[in-house]
Amino acid sequence: MRILVWFSAGAASAVAAKLALAEHGHDNVVIAYTNPGSEHPDNARFLDECQEWFGHEVLRLKSEKYADTWDVWEKTRYLVGPTGARCTAELKKKPRFAFQQADDLQVFGYTAEEKHRADRFREQNPDVELWTPLIDHGLTKSDCLAMIDKAGIDLPVMYALGYQNNNCIGCPKGGMGYWNKIRRDFPEVFARMSAVERDLDVSILKDEKGRIFLDELDPSRGNHQDEPNFECSLLCTIAEGLIQ
Repeated sequence: MRILVWFSAGAASAVAAKLALAEHGHDNVVIAYTNPGSEHPDNARFLDECQEWFGHEVLRLKSEKYADTWDVWEKTRYLVGPTGARCTAELKKKPRFAFQQADDLQVFGYTAEEKHRADRFREQNPDVELWTPLIDHGLTKSDCLAMIDKAGIDLPVMYALGYQNNNCIGCPKGGMGYWNKIRRDFPEVFARMSAVERDLDVSILKDEKGRIFLDELDPSRGNHQDEPNFECSLLCTIAEGLIQ
């Protein structure tokens, strides 16, 4: 059985990959990264340093049809809806489906506080054999951040800027606080997404009164925590013993 680890250029998936290698060895593990083309450029540096930490190659996968998220939105004229974001389907899921094999044991970086997400994934993907080493070891998101820091790897810039996930810059799944933070940190991305919304006549945000276009968003709305939590628990320390 191939152990297929999906590395997302985030702290959690990096620790999950390290645990998979520690428990199953390098010969049985494949680490793959699906590049959506719109993440912060610093992710390339983080990926290279994690690859060195792993002592194991990270395969780079990419859509053959779309260059980045903007390409998806502009060509399909679809942002996000009840079934999710079109960019996720085109840039993450389709390359994953093309690469995975039926008998893979697949590893995702679900943390201890995301057990409900892992359970939902299993319900929605009964054909996928899922392994969640972070949940098995009780590791939280803050544990993973601390472990990457202790490994001497600088966290991706998006974490340093205070974002809770290392997603693409300008994620259509973000809320009001997220988008107001994008407005401050990446004004050109905010302006471009505002223009895309108007062109498609679609708003990412809404409240009880209805749609809210980004160019109408009150800069004071929303609440986005600006400092990531680096607290390391006892379980974090135990897991570090496994991977050293």
